[in-house]
Amino acid sequence: MSSNPKDLSKKSLDINSNLKLFNIYKDLKNVSLKSDTYFQVYQDIFNEFEGKDIIFVEVGVLHGGSLFMWKEYFGKKSRIIGIDLNPNAKKLENDGFEIYIGSQSDPIFWKNFYKKVGKIDILLDDGGHENSQQIITINESINNIKENGIIAIEDVHTSYLKKFGNPSKYSFINYSKYLIDLINSRFPETNIKSTNEFKKKIYSVSFYESIVSIRVNAKKSIETTLLKNSGSQIGEIYDMRTTDYFPIISNFINKKAPFLNKIPVIKKIVRYFFFNHNLVVKILNYFKLKKYFN
Repeated sequence: MSSNPKDLSKKSLDINSNLKLFNIYKDLKNVSLKSDTYFQVYQDIFNEFEGKDIIFVEVGVLHGGSLFMWKEYFGKKSRIIGIDLNPNAKKLENDGFEIYIGSQSDPIFWKNFYKKVGKIDILLDDGGHENSQQIITINESINNIKENGIIAIEDVHTSYLKKFGNPSKYSFINYSKYLIDLINSRFPETNIKSTNEFKKKIYSVSFYESIVSIRVNAKKSIETTLLKNSGSQIGEIYDMRTTDYFPIISNFINKKAPFLNKIPVIKKIVRYFFFNHNLVVKILNYFKLKKYFN
């Protein structure tokens, strides 16, 4: 979150004016600091829960404005809980919210919290934004999210900021990329070695500007099985993916050493090399795809 928040701008109003959540936000009686791009993301990932009987937890409540926003948005059936380090946040219990005081980087706090509250539907992390805070919050919460629930982490741009100790191998964004590997490890041929049981819990990870959303669904987080239906075939089918590179070397030979094309054994070696050796594909990928990663 910016250290110099601004009042609602014309741009903010223009991009969010048709969003219910933003219209609730702008008229809140208590202060709440939010990026103007977040409201579109909120409605994208939370709209299915609107009006439902859910438990919503927000880490980092500050003056409590967002708690009022979530209560009005999700409706009367929702149970809204706030977590903060500041004991003054307890005052918000006078407005009907449940408030827990503790550190999100403390696993013991989370164990005690979920022991009292039970499983929840949504966890929104708008807390301290340190790598350890964000990563520990996820690790202590995934097993306590109801089926098809969500963990949303805000302000993940801190993974790129020096004052948060980044860039780092152990930044939250790098941890998010690790979760992508974890999800893809469910496909057996990837040979991704991990004992992390979250691969059986995390169904998807969605990335937005400054927000990462994790969908928890154990029923859908299953190991891949390759299927084949009973349809008819159109003839001999074989894998031609690596042959995409064969013309490159053929053209090179034609230009630089055309006499090689007259030697059958050379042609066989080249063709075998390209059809069967992944090293060549990797090398050519490097030169062919490098420009797309700038």
